[in-house]
Amino acid sequence: MELRCEGCAGCCVDWRPLDRDAAGSDRAGDRAPLDDAYDLVPLTRDEVAAFLDDGLGDVLVPRLFEPAERDASVSIDGVEVAAAGDWPVFVVGLRKPPKPVAPIGIDEPRWLDACVFLDPTTLQCRIHDDDRYPRTCATYPGHNLDLGAETECERVEAAGGGDRLLDDDPPADLPPPAFGPQALGTVVFGYPDPDDLDGVIDRLRTGSLTADDRARFVGAAVGSRPGALSVDRERMAEARARARDADSWAGGAIREWTERAGSDGDRVSFDADSRDRLVRELEDDAGAPGTPGWD
Repeated sequence: MELRCEGCAGCCVDWRPLDRDAAGSDRAGDRAPLDDAYDLVPLTRDEVAAFLDDGLGDVLVPRLFEPAERDASVSIDGVEVAAAGDWPVFVVGLRKPPKPVAPIGIDEPRWLDACVFLDPTTLQCRIHDDDRYPRTCATYPGHNLDLGAETECERVEAAGGGDRLLDDDPPADLPPPAFGPQALGTVVFGYPDPDDLDGVIDRLRTGSLTADDRARFVGAAVGSRPGALSVDRERMAEARARARDADSWAGGAIREWTERAGSDGDRVSFDADSRDRLVRELEDDAGAPGTPGWD
């Protein structure tokens, strides 16, 4: 597997406003997500816990699903949600605030939802070489290639974004996919107290989850037991409190970019120097790891 990622970031950015047909759909299988985040990366329980330990609990966001045929479901706010037993099931991913980016070879930066760790100027991941780099990101698009599924690289190529997928042989050391019999309590989690989720579905759909909303699910994920539909209540409560109180450079950047952003796909109104200055002020100077830039 060989990729040309320079100037792309198609798998890190919601580029549907640029070309909705070419961008395609999310990787949600036969269960449609209740939110509209594009290419949300599912994290393992250990990855969620590691972000929390690093003070980055405020970069995490839950995803719940519509039930597929034959799925169990539970009603929250009058909406049927996919469940295991009477526990709604969810995954946890990384938040995608609007950022001033110019991916896929476009000439002018646009306001597009992008991974919290994407540097808007270099279009590189700030944690690429870090222990926190998610396994799903590190192996993408290996599992797609292994299953014969379309990759984001090919979608970008179809949209005129140049040659991206240079070698389509999946890696020989590809780990098992995130979803499978081993996923429960490891990537897919159950929330034990659905009666406490009043209002959450509406806020999830409108992108207005509160810090406490997000922390509830982070707590349940960290408290989950791999291979089982159960949680350690003490561990869950402790993780929820830490996630709710998190105040990292990344969480601050999310707030600042969101306040400044135009509508999805709008051209950025300020010039390149102003954008670079804002990236330095809101991310780099606030403690964000740097990126090497392209050779």
